[in-house]
Amino acid sequence: MKTINRLVTMGAIVAVLALPVLAKSVTSNELALQDPCTEEGKTASYQAFVDTRKTDQDKAYENAKKYLACPQEGATEATQKIIDYLKKWVTAYEDLKEKQKFPDLLYNQRKYPEAYDLGMKMLTKDPENLKVLIDLGANGYLVQGLKNPTLNAEAIKDAKKALALLEAGKTVDQWTPLSGKDEAMAYLNYTIGVFTVESDASAALKNLLKAAQFETSLKKASQIYAYIGAAYDEGYAKMQEQYTAKYKDQAETPESKLAVANINQVIDRIIDAYARAVALATDPKLATQKAVWQGRLKELYTYRFKSDTGLDGFIAAVLSKPLPPEPTPLTSLPAEPTSAPIGTSGTATTGTTASTTAPGSTQSNTTTNGAAKPGTTKTATPTGPGKPKNN
Repeated sequence: MKTINRLVTMGAIVAVLALPVLAKSVTSNELALQDPCTEEGKTASYQAFVDTRKTDQDKAYENAKKYLACPQEGATEATQKIIDYLKKWVTAYEDLKEKQKFPDLLYNQRKYPEAYDLGMKMLTKDPENLKVLIDLGANGYLVQGLKNPTLNAEAIKDAKKALALLEAGKTVDQWTPLSGKDEAMAYLNYTIGVFTVESDASAALKNLLKAAQFETSLKKASQIYAYIGAAYDEGYAKMQEQYTAKYKDQAETPESKLAVANINQVIDRIIDAYARAVALATDPKLATQKAVWQGRLKELYTYRFKSDTGLDGFIAAVLSKPLPPEPTPLTSLPAEPTSAPIGTSGTATTGTTASTTAPGSTQSNTTTNGAAKPGTTKTATPTGPGKPKNN
């Protein structure tokens, strides 16, 4: 409202507001009966606008639109000033209404298609409106379950642009209902990770790990760690394929042992991620997904350590440890390398051949490489910017 009032009191507008009006008072009935585009009708519409622009701006808007709907050809200089002023006022009014409606649709009503339609309209007017980009991008992961390609494309585009602007130093005056820049950064990275984990798992992993570093509700949400596990699992599948192509039916060598050591680093990250997902999946709504994550975890843990002994203790303790970063590829064997080639169930000795059967390759509800797919249903989404703060 302040924005509109400031427009009304601008020096350039003073002369417009001082223009003559009807010589006599016009009642609402008389105004309704007369042609609104006669000189008398336009003057009455403008007078009604002036009378209500501070006390009832919705009514003022109706009268301004009524005036502007009339033919404007051949307008006098004085009339043109009124037209120009009303156009500015109407634009300011509509912009303000959009700004008020947009967050309500997105955060409170959670009408995502309507919110995204309005947000895209606002971005057409102002493509670098960072607040709108943040709101759409940070909530983008919530539209994934709607199976709407247009919304998906808009969500990922807005998240990437908002993140780029924030990383370049741009900021906003008001973060509400987000708590601040950290929460925005966390959810923007999360949205990007969620939408790209299947198409570019390596890039998605970086976004997901970043998202989990911020002190937000995401850090305590099981789904983000399931996505991290799935992203690592995609990388594991590729490494396994490469190992098979190069070393299948070959005697063990220092080079093949180094390849195994690098693969095991990734398996350790998958185990850590799914252990966190399982530890945090306390909501009964996550029971089905938790069972899938736990199955994949047990499978890999048993493969890696030859038994599931100690798994429960590992899960219980995992949240007390920092989330491990991406592993740095080894260029030489560690002091005590793991000698078992990928896919074997026992300790291999020099000269043995490696089995390359992927743990989990026949598991249901999986990605193409057998990695448990994180849940994307609405009931499974973590609490975050898509939820009102008073919930």
